[in-house]
Amino acid sequence: MNADLPHSLTPHAAWEMLNSNPQAILVDIRSSMEFLFVGHPQGAIHVAWIDEPDWTINPNFVTEIRQLILGGVSSAEGVSSTPIILICRSGKRSLDAGQALLRDGLRMVYHIDEGFEGERDEQHHRSSVGGWRFHGLPWEQC
Repeated sequence: MNADLPHSLTPHAAWEMLNSNPQAILVDIRSSMEFLFVGHPQGAIHVAWIDEPDWTINPNFVTEIRQLILGGVSSAEGVSSTPIILICRSGKRSLDAGQALLRDGLRMVYHIDEGFEGERDEQHHRSSVGGWRFHGLPWEQC
């Protein structure tokens, strides 16, 4: 595995990690509109990587993630023992966001390779060939 890339997890592997490790957190990094109106995994914390209205990378992303895990940092090593699992629409933004966290020194960074909605099918529809929702994992919508 490449140390510059977050660990890749399937949606089911991520669900298992969340259920077996009470320290693990699931962070939905999609835009606010996607999180609210498309839906999101139950229990996910929202921290946008790229958001409206300017669609630029959130300059506070790493800081916001670090604030979430304050209780999981070892003062001896300065490295978080909290597994951070990132999810986006199809696994592309979470890979980029995970790389930013790794560059900042976090090590237990994962990303869900299929995302929440997965890739598009031949009719250009999502949630039909992969993703958190496709696999029937718990999700909610506002």
